[in-house]
Amino acid sequence: MADPIELFFWPTPNGWKVSIALEEMGMPYNLNLIDIGAGDQFKPDFLKIAPNNRMPAIIDPEGPDGEPISIFESGAILQYLGRKTGQFYGETERDRIEIDQWVMWQMGGLGPMAGQAHHFLAYAPNMEPPNDIPYAKDRYRAETKRLYGVLDRQLEGKDYICGDYSIADMACWGWASLWEKQEQDLSNFPNMGKWLERCEKRPKLMAGRAVAAEKRNNLRGKDAQSNLFKTK
Repeated sequence: MADPIELFFWPTPNGWKVSIALEEMGMPYNLNLIDIGAGDQFKPDFLKIAPNNRMPAIIDPEGPDGEPISIFESGAILQYLGRKTGQFYGETERDRIEIDQWVMWQMGGLGPMAGQAHHFLAYAPNMEPPNDIPYAKDRYRAETKRLYGVLDRQLEGKDYICGDYSIADMACWGWASLWEKQEQDLSNFPNMGKWLERCEKRPKLMAGRAVAAEKRNNLRGKDAQSNLFKTK
């Protein structure tokens, strides 16, 4: 049996990408919680693994050539795990190019824009002092809507983003599943709505989503806000 991967994780949409992948791929792992509200992401030991002070990250004790390797950035981790296991990463180079495009789309577009929507719609108005900024709310709500339109068109006639279930779906699902907090109307995106339902029927996806779920709402309060958003 392979040595378990060390997963450095907190239950957020970015963290879910990797917990879902490990569950779907049947890879053993040890869970290392990185409490981003408490500032664990800034600790020196973690920065050696993830220099951008963001989780998730992994250490694979059986990396290339059998030597350990640490990897940060969720998209890079998904690609690495897809290559390592030969699962959920297409059968041909053409397949992989399409999957990579949508992983990059999530990393550069959907994740950052939906994340900013979450920040300005849910977090900023409840900060101390409140930061209720109508322009920012409208800007990121609208950009998230545009991106969901892109995803909805891609899903026309498909069960999953690239046809077969892949790491592209793992990358996108977590953020898309939070459409209500982004103040989106799912009726505008019927293909995306069916895709969300289809994904949520996958037991291993939901097992990855359930990892440390009890910690999910532990990101409130002035200290947590300071660690998350560097407000002091």
